[in-house]
Amino acid sequence: MTDLPARRLLLVHAHPDDESINNGATMARYAAEGAQVTLVTCTRGEEGEVVPPSLAHLAPDRDDRLGPHRVGELAAAMRELGVTDHRFLGGPGRFRDSGMMGVPQNHREGSFYGTPVDEAAAHLVDIVREVRPQVLVTYDPDGGYGHPDHIQAHRVAVRAAELAADPAYRPDAGTPHAIAKVYWNRVPRSVAEEGFAALRAATGVTFPGIADIGDVPGVVDDALVTTEIDGTAYADRKIAALCAHATQISVQDRFFALSNHLGQPVFVREYYQLVHGPSGAPDGERETDLFAGVEA
Repeated sequence: MTDLPARRLLLVHAHPDDESINNGATMARYAAEGAQVTLVTCTRGEEGEVVPPSLAHLAPDRDDRLGPHRVGELAAAMRELGVTDHRFLGGPGRFRDSGMMGVPQNHREGSFYGTPVDEAAAHLVDIVREVRPQVLVTYDPDGGYGHPDHIQAHRVAVRAAELAADPAYRPDAGTPHAIAKVYWNRVPRSVAEEGFAALRAATGVTFPGIADIGDVPGVVDDALVTTEIDGTAYADRKIAALCAHATQISVQDRFFALSNHLGQPVFVREYYQLVHGPSGAPDGERETDLFAGVEA
């Protein structure tokens, strides 16, 4: 444990590409600054829709090879962000993408959403006690936009944080560790509005349509946002990471679209809501560092 870097950040996401969309600039910044950045992805995203026609055969209703392909995309994205510690919860393929809410895949054997929370959390406890992060980033209880795997990722992350700190839980599985600060991914509504205004005014962007603000996970009133990470110096890395997820994302300039082909802004200032732990900002101000107020 004495060889661990002074600052250690753990991010828990549902599928490959979620990390680059939500936290790509944050991850690149902290990795460049020498922090330990650990990404845990809970599924391989097997149920995702495929954007490029040339790769349509990977889809779950055809060859069902999208999951292994997305493993490679995630590895490429992490190289762009400079993140060397990225893992799948329980190993690649241990939990399968559950599809959108209300579909039969939600409760198929092996689906992430259908797995008991404590069963999945046990795998994350091992990582928490190994990496010993001071900071955890994940989704809010609704998963940002109601996707079952995002909701489950929130549940598993919160439960793992509880169990990892409990000396009575699996004492043979490493020294207990309490995570000092927990954040949810957020986007201030005013920032989202500015981003979409810039997209509508952009020239040379050829998406067939523009998404709604409601399509952006985690948009909330500005007052709920406690923390703003300036990732503008790492914008190109975030864009490159998004491009690496080619089955899921198409990128034009500083905008992107998912399989619905509706344009959205790429945010290079990334925002969070502190829900556990000390704020490192004066009253009425936003934090500018996820580790603010935390002793190494």
